[in-house]
Order: sequence, then structure tokens, then C-alpha cells
Amino acid sequence: MADILDSIQGIYHFLTDRIPDGLDTVPAKPRQHNIWRQDGIPVVAKVKDRGDVRSSVSRSLDLIGGIGKLGGKGDTIMVKPNFNSPDPPPGSTDLDFLRAVLELLLQTGARVVVGESSGGMWRPTRKTLDKLGVPQLLSKMGVEMIAFDDHPREWIRVDIRGDYLKTVTMPKSAYEATKLVYLPCLKTHNLGRFTMSLKLGMGLVHPGQRRAIHSGNLEQKAVEINLAWQPHLIIMDGRKAFVSGGPDKGDLVEPGFILASGDMVAIDVEGLKVLLSYRARNRIPQNPWDSPQIVTALRHRLGSKEGEYRVLSG
Repeated sequence: MADILDSIQGIYHFLTDRIPDGLDTVPAKPRQHNIWRQDGIPVVAKVKDRGDVRSSVSRSLDLIGGIGKLGGKGDTIMVKPNFNSPDPPPGSTDLDFLRAVLELLLQTGARVVVGESSGGMWRPTRKTLDKLGVPQLLSKMGVEMIAFDDHPREWIRVDIRGDYLKTVTMPKSAYEATKLVYLPCLKTHNLGRFTMSLKLGMGLVHPGQRRAIHSGNLEQKAVEINLAWQPHLIIMDGRKAFVSGGPDKGDLVEPGFILASGDMVAIDVEGLKVLLSYRARNRIPQNPWDSPQIVTALRHRLGSKEGEYRVLSG
């Protein structure tokens, strides 16, 4: 009975969510400079997990320059995980991984918050978070959880002037945060080919706009969301992955990697290379640079071209 009621509630939100009238329109945030470089070259850390996720996350950050570079007192760091649905990792962000990241971010002295809005039929977001045990974890850590759909008026229209999207309706709290950290999973997507850092911003878009984004040219639109702003840091949990299906359920493999970077294109390309190392039925091009998401991102100068970044292994 509970599952039936959840489905009815999800259908209701999916069909009735609307963007509020009278929202302020603001410009896109200034383009984010990638601070994670060595000798001026953007870097991606690719660390093999040895069973201690906190150690693995820490090693990945040390390779690219250390968490201390991100910020400190006076900053508000908003962490954007992947709690699109109440499914186990990589359908959603692993809580041990989230805890490890938050512990390291709290060491900077910044105010750390977690923001999310679940997708499709899994709203309201609070229901998904409760099923996964997220509020209990964050409460113990003293970290605030912002479910964006809890705040019907706390949204803004961001003028992005993309080829497919002219504006996107986004949470005011994310716009006002001084630093953004994205925590994508590593997985394929049955509509968007794959979902990593470039597509993670879909969870920041007002639910009332997501239906239109999914109505056509999804891969290009999903990337153009990132014209509103770019993350300051991306940490990808690639210990488990879907190599077909997704985003909630799929064919599971265990690559065992943690990746970190400030370059959305570079980290997603390296993630695609991991997925392509498995034999699976999906729609990922054999050359990751041919992916519509990557092509669109490069057209909008959202990351490095082939040969312009360096992979650091550890």
C-alpha cells in the first residue's frame, strides 16, 4: 500500500509542479576559474579505492592540490549529491562517500550545506531523503539539508542565453553559495546516455521546468544548465557504476575509482573511459569526445579539449 501511495504522490508532483510566477531574473554567475591545476594544466585525479573511502577521497584531493585550496571561514559551500531516487548506489550517492566528503569540507572552516531536489516520480525530495537515511546522517554531522522543493518561493530565473535554453529556474540558495561541490555517481542514463558532472545540474532545476527539458535535445539542454554557474570542485564516486540502464537501476560493475577535478569535461571523459572498458549494451560512443554532452560542453567552453588536461593516478 505504501508503494502505491508513493507512486500516486509522485505522479501528482510530476504532473502538477509549476514554476512560480513573479520570480526575479538574474544574470549567470561569472565563469568559474578552475583552480585545480599543475603547471597551469587542469588535472583529474583517478584514485583506486582500497576499501577506505575517506582515505581514497582524501588522496584524490591531495593529488589535485588539497582541500585547503577550496575555501575557508566566511564561505558557504553547497554540496550537490545525487539523490534523484531512493535507490542504492550508484542509483544514489553512497552515504559513506558523502560523509567522507563532508568531513573534509568541514575541516576548511566554511559553512557546509547539502542541497538536492529529487527527480521525476520520486518527489517530494524529503521522502526520498528519509528513505535513504540522509537527514539522520547530516543531523549527526551538524550539516544543514536543503530540499529545494520545500521552499516554493526561493527560486530565481537565471539568464543563460543558451542555444536551447534561454533561462533556467534554479534555487536561490545555490546561486548565493560562495562555493559549489558536485558529487556525481558514475553511470549510464537511459535517456541521456550517461549522467555524471555535466548532467548533475538537472537536480538544481525547478521541477516545473524539467519536463520541458526532457521533451527533446535532452543532452544539449542538460549541459546548458551549467551556463548558470559551474562547480568549484567535482568528486565522483566510481567505486560502483551502471554500464547500462540508469539512472536509478542498471547493470552493475565495480570499477573501484574515486575521481576529482575542477573540470567538468575532463572528469566526465575519464568517467566515460571507465564505462567503455566494460562490454555492455549502451549508447556511449566509442570515442567519448563524440558524445553530445561533451560536444555541447566544449562548444560552450565548459571544460578542456582533448589533450589539454592531465590525469593523476594514485
